[in-house]
Amino acid sequence: MPSLTLRCQFCDTWNRVDAEKAAQRPKCGQCSRFLLLDRPYPLFEDSFARTIAEAEVPVFVDFYADWCGPCKQMAPAVDELALRHVGKVLIAKLDTDRAQATSQGLGIRGIPTVIVFKEGKEAARASGAMPVAELEKLLLAAATRDS
Repeated sequence: MPSLTLRCQFCDTWNRVDAEKAAQRPKCGQCSRFLLLDRPYPLFEDSFARTIAEAEVPVFVDFYADWCGPCKQMAPAVDELALRHVGKVLIAKLDTDRAQATSQGLGIRGIPTVIVFKEGKEAARASGAMPVAELEKLLLAAATRDS
């Protein structure tokens, strides 16, 4: 069964989660709070690399900033993707202002930018605000592409 390795956003404990049971609202093994996978999962400078590397499902990351108008416009579409694909894809978000080294290392030059990672490697990328249908198309093309 495919799994995800996620850091609890409440107590910072790393958890291994069965992706197929993500819709059942798994709890952190340490603090027992829910790991909320039905919405974009927040990633940070110190959790990004491990989360991507250890994910056994595709990971869709929305690179954004709180002050970015187009990012705010696109946020509901990213939220919808998370609901549609819970357990099949990890939909995540990374604040580029708070994770500058990661953003620069990936060559993020404009936001919003979305990158789909498959087996720890970049499989697709797009920049600019997009409607949910375009985001879904990018995600599905990357997820079904052979590595």
